[in-house]
Amino acid sequence: MNHDINKLIYKVTHADGSGSCFYLKPYDVFVTNYHVVAGYRTVAVHDNDRNPYEARVVVVNPELDLALLAVDEDFSHLPDFPISGDEDPAIGSKVRVAGYPFGMPFTITEGSLSSPRQLMDGKYYIQVDAPVNPGNSGGPIINENGEVIGVTVSKFASSSADNMGFGVRVEALRQLLDAIEDLDRSEFHVQCASCDELISGDEEYCPSCGAQIDESVLATHEMSALGRFVESAIERMGINPVLARSGHDSWVFHRGSSEIRLFVYDRNYLFAVSPINLLPKKNVEPVLDFMLDTDFSPYKMGLDGRQIYLCYRIHLADITPDSAERILDNIVGLAEKADDLDNRLVDEFGCEFSLYSKA
Repeated sequence: MNHDINKLIYKVTHADGSGSCFYLKPYDVFVTNYHVVAGYRTVAVHDNDRNPYEARVVVVNPELDLALLAVDEDFSHLPDFPISGDEDPAIGSKVRVAGYPFGMPFTITEGSLSSPRQLMDGKYYIQVDAPVNPGNSGGPIINENGEVIGVTVSKFASSSADNMGFGVRVEALRQLLDAIEDLDRSEFHVQCASCDELISGDEEYCPSCGAQIDESVLATHEMSALGRFVESAIERMGINPVLARSGHDSWVFHRGSSEIRLFVYDRNYLFAVSPINLLPKKNVEPVLDFMLDTDFSPYKMGLDGRQIYLCYRIHLADITPDSAERILDNIVGLAEKADDLDNRLVDEFGCEFSLYSKA
């Protein structure tokens, strides 16, 4: 088993949720499911150290439920992640499912191969009994030799059992990889389900066989008015909004050392929150007095156990043409305040940086 496996498996995020992907060094691409990135041409991939990278969706095959992503970074330092040459691994052989279930940190679960060829919806999948959850989709299924034997597709809607997970078989992955030798990575492509030709741009028909491309594959996600508003604040901070998206009406990023979270709560409130520090284990009175005696307006300081938060809340109905500029300034100001305040609390009061802080 490759001990550097966590370096090869990334989280995928965009405005509709998250999934998993993995890097194949010989092809310089990240592999994920089509359904993980459907509707997007640009997403973010995050390594296990929470470093985000902008990724272009360069090839999709909806029939295979596979997609390839390209990132303009040098990943040559990463180890190889071999694809198994055995298309029919033995029933009962040990497997591992790796990824980011529910968007949580990197996780590996173990199990056994239940079936190498499970026929479902007119296609063959591999079936495993390792726990598979939303967010695992797009991550690899790995054999005992550290080789990829499948791409997790999470659970099918018809499967309610906790010990049933499925993956795209490796020959389907090779079908996609074999077509990308001369790929223009600046464009979006659809692999034709009839002839395997890569169709670039927004062509509605395959130029090789004439097959029609499903218009839903060419459709792209449209950001809501609120989303555009929030992302304008993020852009003011010098942050790429694509890298901050973490689900529907939810953004997470770092400004300096502080993690900043922006999200809609109860469909009525927009929150900007930063978990800046942990209370010191001893001599807590000085920092508590500072928190109580200082006017942080328009922000609030809060505690949850030892965790100290800096918060800003806006009722969505209060975002009007007259107030929009002030609210944007306050959102940007919270990030700046958090990045300054966390250092002050460490230096003056002996607080610890939050576990969510970043060097």
